[in-house]
Amino acid sequence: MSSTTDTSGGVTASGRATIAARTLRTDRWWLPPLATFVAFVAWVAYATVRAFMQDFYFVPEYGYLTPFYSPCVSVGCAPEASHFGQFLPDVWWLPYAAVSLPFLLLFRLTCYYYRKAYYRAFWLSPPACAVAEPHARYTGETRFPLILQNAHRYFFYIAAIITLINTYDAVLAFVKPDGGFGLGLGNIVLVANVVLLFGYTLSCHSCRSVVGGRLNHFSKHPLRYRLWTQVSKLNTRHNQFAWATLASLAITDFYVMAVSAGWITDLRIVG
Repeated sequence: MSSTTDTSGGVTASGRATIAARTLRTDRWWLPPLATFVAFVAWVAYATVRAFMQDFYFVPEYGYLTPFYSPCVSVGCAPEASHFGQFLPDVWWLPYAAVSLPFLLLFRLTCYYYRKAYYRAFWLSPPACAVAEPHARYTGETRFPLILQNAHRYFFYIAAIITLINTYDAVLAFVKPDGGFGLGLGNIVLVANVVLLFGYTLSCHSCRSVVGGRLNHFSKHPLRYRLWTQVSKLNTRHNQFAWATLASLAITDFYVMAVSAGWITDLRIVG
């Protein structure tokens, strides 16, 4: 028996129960999107201030470089922090890490998890499960600017390179200016941040597609199948890595800033 019920209108389609209330949920469904909204706004505000502060980003005594300023390629960067040269002009409106920041932002903005998070928290599309959204029409990600979400895979490649650069910075920080080995709390913070960044990058849906995509028979590609299996396991934790890296980036930057500004002294373990 076929049905002729029109479902093209979604929650307002003919044949559906007419419910005036936006939702029948009685729990505090609005709390998660509100918490996400507050957390995102607070992080973006902090990151924006720090990106344009252009100070307290490097500790020359220990080689600590905040990931917010890596790679530091402005002519205003400290020479010891410019591991990849200096070629951008030193003007107040251009952050020292202007080469990497736009791509990192685009990588996270187009991330599958972050889309869900800010679609709900900022656009209320929808704000929660079983809660009708206030928008009259839904066009998906077929028009500008949301059609740019399809470029996520390309931003993934650039973000992976930047993660490798952050790793290089963290490893280089173990070498003291006089050439000896040094280990302090700052080194541990930098390495922990890099480990979480790798977790976030490797657990990305695009990484999973790159590793195991375009294969018709996994049995003929045992190495790629094994890698795909491991990335798939990481992928189940992608949302945790997304939040953990936001926290680790802010903590790492704040620690480097605090040591650089002289607010605290780095706890030295060796050297």
